[in-house]
Amino acid sequence: MSLIRKQNTWFPSLIDEFLNTDWNINSMDYSNTHPAVNIKESDKKYCLDIAAPGLNKDNIEVSYENKILSIEVVNNNKNENIEFNRFEFDYNSFKRSFKLPDSIDLSKIDASYVNGVLSINLPKKKEAQTQPKKLIKIK
Repeated sequence: MSLIRKQNTWFPSLIDEFLNTDWNINSMDYSNTHPAVNIKESDKKYCLDIAAPGLNKDNIEVSYENKILSIEVVNNNKNENIEFNRFEFDYNSFKRSFKLPDSIDLSKIDASYVNGVLSINLPKKKEAQTQPKKLIKIK
């Protein structure tokens, strides 16, 4: 008796080959209106890393209002006299917004821009941080 049913490998591979072919169409695999964001959480904070290469940090504005964190970039660096064969290395102006949880200490938010990555640290309030294990002595 066999518990595994044999599958026909010819038909699925034909479908995969059809669906995964780019058909020589030059489509962009990125979005210049919404850059990629990584969100990390530790016991003491959240950290947002936003891919924003080639920008000037003076053009980046990070703000919060009503528990909404907003990242806005106004990029006016257009080189209209340069002719490109292919132009993919560009982030136009963009705005991303994130709803902040109640556990964030709004007074301690900070940001840095290093090597094309905008990092925003969102520290948690003391009461929201994971407390260490406490042993209770049995009487």
